[in-house]
Amino acid sequence: MKDMQTTATVLSEIESVQARAVETLCARVAPTGKVDSALLEVHQHAAHALSWLATYVESLSQLSAWSARVSGEMEDLIVRIGFGEYLTQIAGGIMMSQNEFARLSDLGVTWRPSDAARALMNGNTPEARASLARMIAERQGSATFGATGLDEDLEMIRDQFRRWTDDRVVPHAHQWHLQDALIPIEIVEELAGLGVFGLTIPEDLGGLGLSKAAMVVVSEELSRGYIGVGSLGTRSEIAAELILGGGTAAQKEHWLPKLASGEILPTAVFTEPNTGSDLGALRTRAVREGDVWKVTGNKTWITHAARAHVMTLLARTDPDSDDYRGLSMFIAEKTPGTADDPFPTPGMTGGEIEVLGYRGMKEYELGFDGFEVGDENLLGGTTGQGFKQLMQTFESARIQTAARAIGVAQNALELGLKYALDRRQFGKALIEFPRVADKLAMMAVEIMIARQLTYHSAWEKDHGHRCDLEAGMAKLLGARVAWACADNALQIHGGNGFALEYPISRVLCDARILNIFEGAAEIQAQVIARRLLTPAVSG
Repeated sequence: MKDMQTTATVLSEIESVQARAVETLCARVAPTGKVDSALLEVHQHAAHALSWLATYVESLSQLSAWSARVSGEMEDLIVRIGFGEYLTQIAGGIMMSQNEFARLSDLGVTWRPSDAARALMNGNTPEARASLARMIAERQGSATFGATGLDEDLEMIRDQFRRWTDDRVVPHAHQWHLQDALIPIEIVEELAGLGVFGLTIPEDLGGLGLSKAAMVVVSEELSRGYIGVGSLGTRSEIAAELILGGGTAAQKEHWLPKLASGEILPTAVFTEPNTGSDLGALRTRAVREGDVWKVTGNKTWITHAARAHVMTLLARTDPDSDDYRGLSMFIAEKTPGTADDPFPTPGMTGGEIEVLGYRGMKEYELGFDGFEVGDENLLGGTTGQGFKQLMQTFESARIQTAARAIGVAQNALELGLKYALDRRQFGKALIEFPRVADKLAMMAVEIMIARQLTYHSAWEKDHGHRCDLEAGMAKLLGARVAWACADNALQIHGGNGFALEYPISRVLCDARILNIFEGAAEIQAQVIARRLLTPAVSG
């Protein structure tokens, strides 16, 4: 689909719909000229409908931009089907979850598609999906279905990590999952040797100094093998972002080379029982005594905690505060544990949380009772900056999470495709049945849409632009796409997909977490909505 003028016209049309939706919702939630949090909650469904609408508009914009950079029959089909499906959903209802839809009527607006829009809406035909499914089958084993539009250097990085993942992760991932085992330390060491933990850390601080786009490609390929392996880099990404953005010069020089080399493994210690996403309500406290801080409180859902050497620990340092302004961030050192003694550090205890998937690093509850952190490890050397410092990491963390989602989705597609080609029913391969082919085609389309939205977010970050909105959209859509791909791939497997011996059962469990961590879908939609509405009422 290379009629860029028609596409541009239709994009302008749906951007106008979005602008009207913003205006209408502003009248409901900002009657005084400022977004009222209570009213935003009252109109939460409409607010989240706006977030999904805006995500679809941006997705189609990036799909159009991608189509201008690539060529080929497969790419053309992906664009035709993608525009046809997403425009139709905008008109009729966008799926927010399995039983929740975002409709224009929720936002008090209507859209009468132009002739040009209707022509594009007719692009998602059975014939188009069948053709795309045939091409996918012919290209089984390809790294991506459709050219990515990335440069040669990034594709070389993809090839390197794809080959390593196929060799070192794919043959073992399912067994690690079934055994609920930690990812072998040899794998962690090899990742360190490949530079995964220092990808985006500047070269003068021990890293590779690569772009966020490179981080996305690496995260995709590692997560395609096993989300736990792809997520090992997330710990270092968060810790590095915190130190780069909020650390003193001495802290950067001390910690970043160690993170980059894999000499130390970090973990993020933020969430508490009963607080969830409400980080401003944290109760874990840190009290200064001489040249140390003593930490007391409880944390939960701490990933890779036993093996970690250091924690980025968020605690309340102002006992008189009851919101985010009293929080501070610490770079808290600990001794890595063993199977027999997972938490040997004085003042610290922990217990494993058993989970459905995302098992390779394990999840823990942690307790602190007089746990000591040196004053030199207060991030930035100033109290009360913890929440602000954490907020600065969210763009990169959500871009990376979107990349992990793409990897999981790609894995699901590959597993579903292989089964559909190998399994025969009623005298023919499963892929010859239209509903099976449809599933595979739509997986490929949505993966490419989510991929391009994520690449765009990374590009914005790499060029120094604010991209919290784009990163949030990429994470929101990517998580949904990963779950849909895993669910559909399991459906292709039929009863066998429900058997633990088949890897798709693991991929389904792994995909489910993506809609929860790094900002649950509902929280993400709320953040996106507020971000869309605030400039509208202030401007």
